[in-house]
Amino acid sequence: MDWATLVATVSGGLVAISGTVLADHLRHRHDSDRSVETRRRAVYIEFITAAGVCHTRLRRIAQAPQAEADLDAATRAALNDAELYEVRERLFIDATTAVAGAGQAMFERLGALRRAVAAGAAQHSRAFHDAYHPYLAAVWAYRVAVRKELEGLPLSPGDFGWEEWDSRDRCALCAEADAGEGTGD
Repeated sequence: MDWATLVATVSGGLVAISGTVLADHLRHRHDSDRSVETRRRAVYIEFITAAGVCHTRLRRIAQAPQAEADLDAATRAALNDAELYEVRERLFIDATTAVAGAGQAMFERLGALRRAVAAGAAQHSRAFHDAYHPYLAAVWAYRVAVRKELEGLPLSPGDFGWEEWDSRDRCALCAEADAGEGTGD
């Protein structure tokens, strides 16, 4: 028996098996990475959607706060009914640090808006707007963080023809209040 042939055959077999194992490992890793990205994308969308549902309910309450018998209970129900707490927990589990931080900041600003509405702030009041605009800025900061992570694409207020994310530059009430402050009224 020729030892060179045997060594060559065994070596070739080892190279083939190693290549197969490596390819299988890389394919599994790629599938796993894809699964994580899909799961993250889903929870990112679910979180901002739940926050949007809560925000919409808070705005409705703020349109006629006197219609609610218990504003605190009604605003707390807006958070609970949107299942925001549950989705936020999933966000903390699956999100990157940057997105989780932006999500928490958004949640805190939504909580400040909830407290303002619970205290009786009507939609066209200064108290409502003082909580509303920081919430909008936090929503956009969250969107920017998600977009940066998932797509690597920048997003700025100027892309929409805006000056700031918080929408104060487009708010008639805030513009009127700013004009009144400038005239000494």
